Amino acid sequence: MGWHMQSGEEIYNDTVVRQFTIATVIWGIVGMAVGLLIAAQLAWPALNFDVPWLSYGRLRPLHTNAVIFAFGGSGLFATAYYVVQRTCHVRLFSDALASFTFWGWQAVIVLAVITLPLGLSQGKEYAELIWPIDILIALVWVAYAVVFFGTIVKRRVKHIYVANWFFGAFILAVAVLHIVNSIAIPVSWTQSYPVYSGAVDAMVQWWYGHNAVGFFLTAGFLGIMYYYVPKQAQRPVYSYRLSVVHFWALISVYMWAGPHHLHYTALPDWAQSLGMVFSLILLAPSWGGMINGMMTLSGAWHKLRTDPILKFMIVSLSFYGMSTFEGPMMSIKTVNSLSHYTDWTIGHVHAGALGWVAFITIGAIYSMLPRLYGRERMYSIKAIDAHFWIATIGIVLYIAAMWIAGVMQGLMWRATNADGTLTYTFIESVRQTYPYYVTRFVGGLMFLGGMLLMGWNVWRTVVPLREPPRSRCRHRRTPEEAAMKHELIEKNIGLMAILIVLVIAVGGLVEIVPLMFQAQTIEPAPGVKPYSPLRLAGRDVYIREGCYGCHSQMVRTLASETLRYGPYSTAGESVYDRPFQWGSKRTGPDLARVGARYSDDWHRVHLKNPRDVVPESNMPGYPWLSQALVDPDQVEKKMKVLALMGHPYSEEDFAGARAAVTGQTEMDAVVAYLQGLGVTPKEAAP
Repeated sequence: MGWHMQSGEEIYNDTVVRQFTIATVIWGIVGMAVGLLIAAQLAWPALNFDVPWLSYGRLRPLHTNAVIFAFGGSGLFATAYYVVQRTCHVRLFSDALASFTFWGWQAVIVLAVITLPLGLSQGKEYAELIWPIDILIALVWVAYAVVFFGTIVKRRVKHIYVANWFFGAFILAVAVLHIVNSIAIPVSWTQSYPVYSGAVDAMVQWWYGHNAVGFFLTAGFLGIMYYYVPKQAQRPVYSYRLSVVHFWALISVYMWAGPHHLHYTALPDWAQSLGMVFSLILLAPSWGGMINGMMTLSGAWHKLRTDPILKFMIVSLSFYGMSTFEGPMMSIKTVNSLSHYTDWTIGHVHAGALGWVAFITIGAIYSMLPRLYGRERMYSIKAIDAHFWIATIGIVLYIAAMWIAGVMQGLMWRATNADGTLTYTFIESVRQTYPYYVTRFVGGLMFLGGMLLMGWNVWRTVVPLREPPRSRCRHRRTPEEAAMKHELIEKNIGLMAILIVLVIAVGGLVEIVPLMFQAQTIEPAPGVKPYSPLRLAGRDVYIREGCYGCHSQMVRTLASETLRYGPYSTAGESVYDRPFQWGSKRTGPDLARVGARYSDDWHRVHLKNPRDVVPESNMPGYPWLSQALVDPDQVEKKMKVLALMGHPYSEEDFAGARAAVTGQTEMDAVVAYLQGLGVTPKEAAP
């Protein structure tokens, strides 16, 4: 669409908005279909089919990346571009850059779809994509920022509308998070090692991981809420003052909360305590935003009977309120000792991801799609209503099953007999979880069914295609654009951007920088040495297969854990771990002390088909590992890169690396890695 003026009205660039909107629906279906498959694999492990690219460990990161970045990300691009044009009364800053963001983002997603099933992963949760794709993400994100902020700079109104504050903060924060967390030294085009190790890597990863939730999955979607909820309800935002407090409080507090993912671990106590305190404080601004959205709808309750789009929006706000209460509660150490590593966390994540993120996105798409294509409304209002009820019931089944399963797991893991011994083995908790995994599958199937219904409704609305309308600037002043006391910041996007960066940077600097200095004083635990060539190769295969997604390597300082696994883990044990392997979920038992507990033959049988030695196991088999040989050239390169980062390898180590792995299979390497976990070199496998 070219530049066009008519009667002083400017045509918006809605081509890129349409592209991202359709991509959102497509990737939503794809991402949730992969999620349904991996949910089925946990209930029926035979569905792994003993095929590498269909294995749970490789598909899980594909699911998380597809839902968060493909579905959620495309939705954020679409809505941000739609909103910023209509609230600034101008066309996007650059059509060429906007087009680049669409095709570049789709390239990132397609590359993820190809690389993750192939096992090309950095092994960091929500940041698995290999380093060349990370660079492409950074380039696309810079272009996104230029388009978004450039559009605000040339706006025709004095004030910056509230939704754009949240979109702007999300864009800036995600840029900082992605760049800091992704710093690595490449070994090859497909592999790299992070510059951080052990406790520092854990802190940086969960500073990134928690704030990816905080800014990508919260602040960005609050931008959607602040525009589309008033628009659909045809009412102004309830309280401008509350939105100002909500915004600055949220972005200043969120960055401090990451350490609550690492309670009772080898992270310093001061960092854990900071994470907990700020997580509890976070409840106030989060609920401020929820209340603002709810009260905006307070005068439109009568419309809920006839407008299913408002149903999506009101329920999304309900889930936002519930999730932002549950999160701070789970950050309390005593609660976290029960919930962490269990399926309760999975229920919490999906209450936010499906109930809040997906529902507000779906509502926004149903709201703006007819306008984008010149239709009076969506093709079928009844289909929207059916989608709402199917998806809502699906969410309830899903999260209820995971909540119950998680509490059950936590109680079983900590239960002790009168004599102080553990009441249950780990596998007994797995056995009791199967019915809840089946229930989760049913809930996920319903949610996917709703997405397929949405896809049909979108297709019937868009097709048969005719020339899309040219959207002109027809804007009415809103209360938020009247004279406000937030004027100085609102009128100056440069000042707002600087303040946002300063506010979001404080938490990370205070928590990460001191830890980096403290880490320099951490000595390797007694007997801990850099990984031998074979164990290094095995560790990388372990990461490639996504084993970290189901197993932790961190015995927490809890009596039940030291009874079950052995002495609690220390920071000195993971000084040579890049990336760290403390984990976030125990679908299988912790492996920090698994070395020398089983024979090599037991591990080989277990890796080929776990049910041959543990009949109740839902772990996938890895028979292909016994067919693939370790690459001697790659092992030597890896050791040299690690030496650059301070791992004390000698010239003799480099010289002997090839001979140590020549003729060894990947199965041999993984067994060697496992046999060395938690034991001294004298006890470890060669």
